[in-house]
Amino acid sequence: MRIHPRHSALLFAFLMSLCMAFLMSGVLTALNLGFNLTALQRWPHNFLVAWPVAFPSVLLIAPRVRALVAWLTRAE
Repeated sequence: MRIHPRHSALLFAFLMSLCMAFLMSGVLTALNLGFNLTALQRWPHNFLVAWPVAFPSVLLIAPRVRALVAWLTRAE
């Protein structure tokens, strides 16, 4: 299944937020609860809480970050 290129920004935000929420919820769960079975059981719940926050955040922040990167890397 191919996705039309006009949806690339939305797909980027979806995938980036998925990866970041998965990783960060895992790291923070382990830091708070230790590396044990309880942390592993709580991780999916924490991920499901984090991802709905991460997705719109990426949608809002990514264009501004891209603009900042373009400004910081522009040729003089």
